[in-house]
Amino acid sequence: VTLHDGTISAQSAGRGRGSTFTVRLPALEEQAPAPLPTPGPGALVPQEPTSLSARVLIVDDNRDAADVLAESLAFLGCETRVAYDGPTGLEAAKGFEPEIALLDIGLPVMDGYELARLLRQQEEPRVMKLVAVTGYGQESDRQRSKAAGFDAHLVKPLHFETLETLLKNLAGT
Repeated sequence: VTLHDGTISAQSAGRGRGSTFTVRLPALEEQAPAPLPTPGPGALVPQEPTSLSARVLIVDDNRDAADVLAESLAFLGCETRVAYDGPTGLEAAKGFEPEIALLDIGLPVMDGYELARLLRQQEEPRVMKLVAVTGYGQESDRQRSKAAGFDAHLVKPLHFETLETLLKNLAGT
């Protein structure tokens, strides 16, 4: 607030009588609305539909990110399922039988490493490709992903072209 030349004040009539908090920010001169940004290189928006026919499971606790990713992959021709935590992802994989699973590492309840191990245990033969999708990008993080059974390791933020190329390679198309 201070950085915007504003103020914050608080008033109360006493204990148990409530409080009023006031935030004041200076008004800006009215300007024409800014044009909508166009996606830059690497944005998570496919430019043209392609034919990537694969069943993809997305497990990420960031609902918005997971849903946008699912829509983007559907645009490419993928059939997608989304889960927002590890146990739900494990159950979804049983009925959906994905060819590829994109797993966030920092999941609540059960992290992506544990989910990958459990997915590998329930799968016979090993055909599902697992991709770690994470903010952790050090070499030790990549090694930990490999040890947990991941086939690939992507660091957020995702770049759509990189993801599309990886999925095509994993799907063999």
